[in-house]
Amino acid sequence: MYNVKAILTGLLVFMAIFTSPFWLNQLGVDYKRPALAMPVGEKECLAPTDYMRGEHMRLLNEWRDLALRQGERLYTDARGRTWEINLQNTCQGCHNDRAAFCDACHVSNSVSPYCWNCHLEAKGKS
Repeated sequence: MYNVKAILTGLLVFMAIFTSPFWLNQLGVDYKRPALAMPVGEKECLAPTDYMRGEHMRLLNEWRDLALRQGERLYTDARGRTWEINLQNTCQGCHNDRAAFCDACHVSNSVSPYCWNCHLEAKGKS
């Protein structure tokens, strides 16, 4: 019990740093969802918008496993429509501007997906 003041000070500093995200959240700093450039002429995606916002990486990982490990190249969505399992041709066929669509959310959420390690970047339609 020789260093009680130093230990308590250290604990208080640690607790302040550890709980700072909670306190900052209480101050009302809200996340603003970026405005995305949606595809021109497209009416529907292969899943509802809310699902795609939160689960698109899970869907893409499922597609990867189906295509590469099980040899399946077609995906049937909940509405019964069939899609080619292909990030570049299916997803980027509609969402062809990576900076305006993919990167807008990924940068705002500090996410660095590994999609572009293998896949080519879609070029905007000119």
